[in-house]
Amino acid sequence: MRIRQLPETLINQIAAGEVIERPAAAVKELAENAIDAGASRIDILIRVGGASLITVQDDGIGMTADELALAVERHATSKLPDDNLVHIASLGFRGEALPSIGAVSRLTLTSRPRSDKTADAASITVDGGKKSKITPAAHPAGTKVDIRDLFYATPARLKFLKTPRSEAGQVRDVVTRLAMAYPDIAFRLTHDDKTVLDLPSADRLERLQQIVGRDFAENALPITLERDGITLSGFAALPTLNRGTSQYQYFFVNGRPVHDKLTVGAVRGAYADFLARDRHPMLCLFLNMPPELVDVNVHPAKSEVRFQDAALVRGLIVGGLKHAITEAGHRASTTVAAQTLQSFQSSAPHWDGEYRQRQPSYKNFKGMADGGSAGSYYAAHGSLALDDAPAARNFAGEAPVNDAATAAQQDFPLGAACAQLHETYIVAQTADGLVLVDQHAAHERLVYEKMKQALAAGGIARQALLLPEIVEMDEPAVDRLLARKAELEELGLVIESFGPGAIAVQEVPALLGATDIRQLVCDLADDIAAYGQTVSLKEKLESICGTIACHGSVRAGRRLTREEMNALLRQMEATPHSGQCNHGRPTYVELKLGDIEKLFGRK
Repeated sequence: MRIRQLPETLINQIAAGEVIERPAAAVKELAENAIDAGASRIDILIRVGGASLITVQDDGIGMTADELALAVERHATSKLPDDNLVHIASLGFRGEALPSIGAVSRLTLTSRPRSDKTADAASITVDGGKKSKITPAAHPAGTKVDIRDLFYATPARLKFLKTPRSEAGQVRDVVTRLAMAYPDIAFRLTHDDKTVLDLPSADRLERLQQIVGRDFAENALPITLERDGITLSGFAALPTLNRGTSQYQYFFVNGRPVHDKLTVGAVRGAYADFLARDRHPMLCLFLNMPPELVDVNVHPAKSEVRFQDAALVRGLIVGGLKHAITEAGHRASTTVAAQTLQSFQSSAPHWDGEYRQRQPSYKNFKGMADGGSAGSYYAAHGSLALDDAPAARNFAGEAPVNDAATAAQQDFPLGAACAQLHETYIVAQTADGLVLVDQHAAHERLVYEKMKQALAAGGIARQALLLPEIVEMDEPAVDRLLARKAELEELGLVIESFGPGAIAVQEVPALLGATDIRQLVCDLADDIAAYGQTVSLKEKLESICGTIACHGSVRAGRRLTREEMNALLRQMEATPHSGQCNHGRPTYVELKLGDIEKLFGRK
């Protein structure tokens, strides 16, 4: 075959395959154009998941008739005024979206300039790559794009579309991400005449509540940090509000939604102290930086970016998240208390000829025969005391309680210890409610924080191996580890090259004890490959500290004195992050007096 120039229609179809892979991609391109045009409202209508019809209408600056003709030409754009690909300040810049869409669908573009009230609206149609003439139209200021029969010109692509419901879900995801980044813009999404999203303009936290939910808004920690011209802002949830997947993590760079392994790895590192590896925090983070510090031109769909200084960005994210969590102190998620209150709700009445409240069963009380009555039980035993219940303690046999001292303890945030339940949970009375503490989870966090402080203050003590541990792995993995040899030595792991495809471990951190060195090194190499600069040996050490703290803390089933319980509560108040254990579980639940009164119908 001889080399030949491809026809323009085929070129556009190839470009459409790269840029417009599904209806959601077309919606993304058009909505980004509307945002770049200064729209304050964007209305999106789709039918059959977007395969039959996509309409995007905005009230932006609009276009003249001459600009309409240029807009459907390839590589025609208003977003690179100085032809500078290094300084990109808009969402779109390639000028490929409209001609690519027009090459595989029936596209109608109608617009009227906002700045010239005397100018008439105009319209142009592109059908399978064939352009019509400009015609007059009736339209308000702004732009409307209609896409009918997407991929009709490339029917093979239609076979790869999923169900209309699934494709509509992808469209919704695209719209919600853009709505998060631009809360001052109102968005509406309609699918088959049903309104899916209706988001009026709002401040950022309100917009996030509209999309992610009230739980996130109520437990969100504000993030604000600036370093070397790069600003990090947004919100991250308390560790006790977490999910089983990372789908509730949203990242934006200069207003552009991105999927980037560096940011994912940085979040993983920041929450390593607070969550198990199979749990993921909820957050929405916005990075703003000079355009020349980030390359947005590395992916046809503009969903990936490359940072000039990846280490700086990673440090900014980790530092901002850790600072916010530290500022939260021992606070835990409010959803924990809400779930606890729900479990306390009384049973619904049942019908047995008349409405009657369900009566409790007494047959399981100690000393009461099956079938015995409540009256006979109390006649024999009197009122039920804490000592009668094997699962609760009222500190019998301890020194008399000083009422003034107890009242003073109640003024502390976590209150004064009153009882121990099942030798596992501490009940404390506060000035305006009660607190229920998991003694093991709470002490585990306290021990862990002390170990981290000691680790930071004393440095990493090394332990030389009698015989070097030879670890074989593929050469790229060896190169990645040797490239960070100096950092690893500072943290107590001394490695040397041992020929192609192997390294020799000479010294290890003494803190590790009898650990599996081969597995540790292989895990480090794998993490560096997956997350680049977002992983460090320090995180590995802290993870091991967490395991040691778990085994070295007060266990469930240990009986504590009142003084020990109060001492634990006071330490929790003085220790950062004590609202959750190392695995992301809450260490305590607080119930306000008003909530308790509601449970009993007193309020």
